[in-house]
Amino acid sequence: MNPKLRQLSRQFHLWFALAIIIPSLIVFGSGILLQVKKQFDWVQPPTMTGTSASPSMSFQQVLLIAQSVPELDVSEWQQIDRIDVRPDKGVMKVVASNRWEMQIDAHTGEVLHVAYRRSDIIESIHDGSWFAESAKLWLFLPAGILLFLMWCSGTVLLYTTLSSKLKKRHSRSLRS
Repeated sequence: MNPKLRQLSRQFHLWFALAIIIPSLIVFGSGILLQVKKQFDWVQPPTMTGTSASPSMSFQQVLLIAQSVPELDVSEWQQIDRIDVRPDKGVMKVVASNRWEMQIDAHTGEVLHVAYRRSDIIESIHDGSWFAESAKLWLFLPAGILLFLMWCSGTVLLYTTLSSKLKKRHSRSLRS
């Protein structure tokens, strides 16, 4: 490889690494937590199992039950972020805007589990939207592109380094 091109590649690699070190650490750290979210209740509460596979509750009943759970701090629909229905488990997950999650039996309405749900906040940290909506597109996306380019340049550097070492080793063996 041309020595100037090799030097330019090394400089490119170094400066881009410095530019993306913080976003990369955030993405790697939060990604690790998201990979194990089902294994650690601290990240995401485990999904309980209800009594029947077919939900039979109305949304109005779900709201009334949510209003009865103090941790959710729900008085109206606008304070509910989402309802996740899992018919195969017979459970409904109600996630409030304050990130507390309540799981209820989809048939009887019994509250099965109430816990704080951290996986959503970790996901927003992972994609950058937790910092600012514009950080997702203007910081984390360019960092991802630069990381890909660094991987490409690193592959070229690895190939040229190994190739050079093999050539030197081969020429030494021919001399001896």
